[in-house]
Amino acid sequence: MDDYSISFPNIGLYLSHVGKSVTIFGFEIAYYGIVIAVGMLLGVSLVMYEAKRTGQNTDEYFNATMLALLFGVVGARLYYVVFSWELYRDYFWQIFNIRQGGLAIYGGILGAVLTVILYTKRKNISFWRMADTMCLGVLVGQILGRWGNFFNREAFGDYTDSLLAMRLPVSAVRSSDLTESLMAHISDGYIQVHPTFFYESVWNLVLFVILFLYRRHTKFRGELFGLYVFGYGIGRFWIEGLRTDQLLIPGLEVPVSQALSLALVVFSAAALVVCRVRGRRTEPFIGKKS
Repeated sequence: MDDYSISFPNIGLYLSHVGKSVTIFGFEIAYYGIVIAVGMLLGVSLVMYEAKRTGQNTDEYFNATMLALLFGVVGARLYYVVFSWELYRDYFWQIFNIRQGGLAIYGGILGAVLTVILYTKRKNISFWRMADTMCLGVLVGQILGRWGNFFNREAFGDYTDSLLAMRLPVSAVRSSDLTESLMAHISDGYIQVHPTFFYESVWNLVLFVILFLYRRHTKFRGELFGLYVFGYGIGRFWIEGLRTDQLLIPGLEVPVSQALSLALVVFSAAALVVCRVRGRRTEPFIGKKS
């Protein structure tokens, strides 16, 4: 058995050696970090392109994006640590080690959104216009970023024998991610799981295409961002239910990302309907026109 193998037996795809890092000039760099960095770079590039295309101040977008990335990473890590505290309470310094994963996308989104809200209020510019422009870049980062989970053998679902079932060596995954169902279906040292990282990447790609094509037809500021929140929330609610590494709300044993997804879907749907009915063509909540 090769600890580095990953396969999709039902479609005949076998990868005999998928490493977790690469060594460059003596430094070991995790593929997880490389994938996320590339996703960020492409996402920022798209944001800058959209800002320029729509005649907005690209300097403001560059500054806001850099701050959003910084505090987005902080938010992603804090979110993960808070809801996985049992893993860190006796190993405090491991909180700062993100080389092996441990970034929760919802925490990143919340951290970035809060940063942009504060930035736009300070600069007295439209949050909703900036959110509409930036959400496509966020999606690009999410589409690519999920492949970091592929290299880390994480963020997968429970046992399945479906067409896209992914086969992993038991020795290559965290024991905390193994469910009773997976343990019951171990075969020759391998488990077979839902590749939920792939489901989410594809879902985000479809959402990106829809929003990219629709972006010239929005009726009010904030509509594109609202559609992003609504579309991503639906997909994440479904996909989160398949995963074995769910972060749970303490005392309720309810997946926090599913609860948050449901809340965001309901809120964004209500906001979109209200703004459509009122025929709003300006910012529905915060900020002045840019």
